[in-house]
Amino acid sequence: MRRPAIFLDRDGTLMEDTGYVSDPASVRLLPGVPAALRELKARGFLTVIVTNQSGIGRGYFTRADYEAVHARFLELLGPGLIDATYLCDDHPDHATDRRKPAPGMLLEAARDLGIDLAHSWMIGDREADITAGRRSGARSILVLTGEANAASATGARFVAKDFATAAAHILKSADA
Repeated sequence: MRRPAIFLDRDGTLMEDTGYVSDPASVRLLPGVPAALRELKARGFLTVIVTNQSGIGRGYFTRADYEAVHARFLELLGPGLIDATYLCDDHPDHATDRRKPAPGMLLEAARDLGIDLAHSWMIGDREADITAGRRSGARSILVLTGEANAASATGARFVAKDFATAAAHILKSADA
């Protein structure tokens, strides 16, 4: 049986985006993120991070630096809140179909994890996140905690001030 998922951008959506985050000491969760993830998990959603990390492809930091940052992020978040993480380290000038706004990471996760895309959501802080969600067949929510403003919401089903508000919208929609 296929399950619904919440696809999550990381930087600017779940944690502060300080630009090419390469130091674990700079990881700061955004307010309300762990509690909102717990609520989504309790309702049966898989939670899957899909993150562009072009800093690797650009040579700004290494894959090991990314892994250290991500480990710190997961440590601060707490155990069991993220089911899988998909990373695209393509340089934007040499992007594959995995780099958002392409839907490759979402489609790969759907195949790997048995995800029902029609009942899934993509939450992110950039237009590329919204487009990737839409192209995959998931619904998209734009959060205003990172790069975006309301003008970036083209194709978004909902615009939320933060991740907790986005999660509440999804849970309310699931009740309807």
